[in-house]
Amino acid sequence: MNNIQDLNIKNEILPIFDNSLNSFTKNKILYLLETPLISEDKIIERQNILKAFGSNMKVLESYSYTVLYLNEVHFFLNNFKAVNLKGRSLLFSGPSDDEILLNNKLHQMLLFFNRLESVYFSRITLKDFPEIYRKDLNRILSFLSFFDLKHYELIIREKRLRRKHVKELINKILKLKLEQRIEAFWEDLFLFESYCSISVAIKNKNFSFPTFKEKEISLNDFYHPIIKNPIKNNFTAFSNVIVLNGPNMSGKSTFLKSISLCIYLGNLGLAIPASKGIIPFCSDFSIVITKRDNILSGYSHFMTEIINLKDVVLQAAEGKRCFAVFDELFSGTNVEDALEICRTTINGVSKYNNSYFFISTHIQELRDITNNNISTFYLDCELINDMPTFTYKLKKGWSNIKVGRILFDKEGLNELLHVSKAVNK
Repeated sequence: MNNIQDLNIKNEILPIFDNSLNSFTKNKILYLLETPLISEDKIIERQNILKAFGSNMKVLESYSYTVLYLNEVHFFLNNFKAVNLKGRSLLFSGPSDDEILLNNKLHQMLLFFNRLESVYFSRITLKDFPEIYRKDLNRILSFLSFFDLKHYELIIREKRLRRKHVKELINKILKLKLEQRIEAFWEDLFLFESYCSISVAIKNKNFSFPTFKEKEISLNDFYHPIIKNPIKNNFTAFSNVIVLNGPNMSGKSTFLKSISLCIYLGNLGLAIPASKGIIPFCSDFSIVITKRDNILSGYSHFMTEIINLKDVVLQAAEGKRCFAVFDELFSGTNVEDALEICRTTINGVSKYNNSYFFISTHIQELRDITNNNISTFYLDCELINDMPTFTYKLKKGWSNIKVGRILFDKEGLNELLHVSKAVNK
């Protein structure tokens, strides 16, 4: 169960981490962002990989090449067909068009690979990387060194590439193709570039890697990274159910998106938009912030919420470590029903200690729920000259301000509606 569409990964989060040079790497980054890891050990492993990229940032922050060369070398190797050079003599005839094209492609390949090896891969410090990822890097280095790039780069520079050299290179490519090392090389290279791209973003954004601990969520100075000049908040809770309240426009949805993103990115092994973080490992995510009908299924808002809640509870009951967000839970039904089933839901999910539930609500009567596994927070709003002023700062407890009534009156609707009533009489 991973319902993360409201995090808007492709349109909002991918651009934060995407410093890629080609579509292959961009798609790989998107895959990493959409695929949660299966264990805390895998998360720490990826953290250590990205930290190693950070340690090599002096070499890697300028990682670049001509994208056209990459695309052409990628196509050339993946679709390689050898030109038959046997029996031809250049004494009476020049090289064929196929031979000329092959020579040009080999030149391009050798120069491209030589840049990768000499400028980047030969200069990174392998011992910085976890052993398991060091194997990937060694595969890349082995692939590049197989071409004896310094030797052929010198030959090309001195314009001494002959038919015998072309035959040598053809044999090398055919051997790599037979051993299926070409496909593996591209996979390794694009994953390397994905990690490099993500690491550059982490450095530029000053994100931090969270630590993992059960029964605690603690975030310092966290925010949503696509917001310009965001208000940063601190949050600490040891309970597994968080009830978020407060008036409309106070920033509840933004808070839920921000904290969800921190928990989600942290569980991908990535750094998060916070100065410090302690979060739990979660295996399943359901983040529902934008209200919508499920047109294909014919469900209303309310029924969609019911089905989604049931899916989450079933997963939690099976022992899955769920992280679930419900924004304005059951606001699509009448007040009496909403109060009753919200109270049942909040008390009910609190027994699933290995899962975490964030629920926002406008229902004031829910403030009387008392349970050690439930904490309440609100986003502050101050009345200045009888007008609500939103600070977007998080506080513990329950908000008493009723903004709707104030704004209704400030717009003169009380007077207008009373006048209309009098006229109708």
